[in-house]
Amino acid sequence: MKTITLIFGAAYGMLSVILGAFGAHALKKILSVERLESFETGVRYQMYAAFFLLIIGYILKFETSSEKWTSILMIVGTVLFSFSIYFLSLQDYLGVNLKFLGPITPLGGLFMILSWGMLILYFAKNRI
Repeated sequence: MKTITLIFGAAYGMLSVILGAFGAHALKKILSVERLESFETGVRYQMYAAFFLLIIGYILKFETSSEKWTSILMIVGTVLFSFSIYFLSLQDYLGVNLKFLGPITPLGGLFMILSWGMLILYFAKNRI
């Protein structure tokens, strides 16, 4: 699980830089300011998740199920949160109705929050 966490952290970081550049250059010309701001929110939170995963990848030993779930919730939460925002931001440009993704975004955010909460509990329990 340690290796998977570090790989996802690095991949999320790399993808954040790619998507951030894509948004700043290519999407700036085709999306409304509101849609572009939403897209940038997805990129920003994906980068936060990348840092989170890289840090816990080095801190946690992944010996307990709660340590594993701290990683899993952040990995899945980021996909649900950021990627639903990306698709919702691009739906007008793509010419498809993706409003069904709307409820997915807060679910992803909830998973990310739970992951942070589990990390807090880990720190409190282990008194690092």
